[in-house]
Amino acid sequence: MTLLRRLLTREVLTFLVVGGSGYVVDVVAFNELLVLPPFRSWDPSVARVLAVGIAMIVTFAGNAALTWSGRRWGRREVAWFVLLNVVGLGFSVVCLLVSHDLLHLTSRLADNVSANGVGLLLGTVFRFWTYRLLVFREDARPGVGVGGPDRCEQSGGSQVEPGTIAS
Repeated sequence: MTLLRRLLTREVLTFLVVGGSGYVVDVVAFNELLVLPPFRSWDPSVARVLAVGIAMIVTFAGNAALTWSGRRWGRREVAWFVLLNVVGLGFSVVCLLVSHDLLHLTSRLADNVSANGVGLLLGTVFRFWTYRLLVFREDARPGVGVGGPDRCEQSGGSQVEPGTIAS
């Protein structure tokens, strides 16, 4: 029980709630796209990619506002977030392609288990650690984030106030 308490910190629990919200958006979007033309006649990985893109917007906003609300983020961190989501998406798409195309498990249930079960679980573990290390770091450089404009860093590591010119 002690290990479980140590693992289920506020940070992890909030991340899971935000991720759960993104998951619901992801699954609903994925399944809706599978029945809409032209997606219903295309490979399901196209719907998968679009659904993850929609969910990515939800999870970034949730993580920035709730999970790591006290941390600043800027363009660099947003770029990391997108890149890490693409890699995380890779887990889901690879699981879907293996299940659907290699194992020929082509039912809607099989597509959901592989993409939204196995692939999403692997991607979630990957995302938590990489977001924490690269996107919403405690030592992230100051920038524009949830709290608005902050101090800008000079190349020498010293700080300058916004609107001033560093010499």
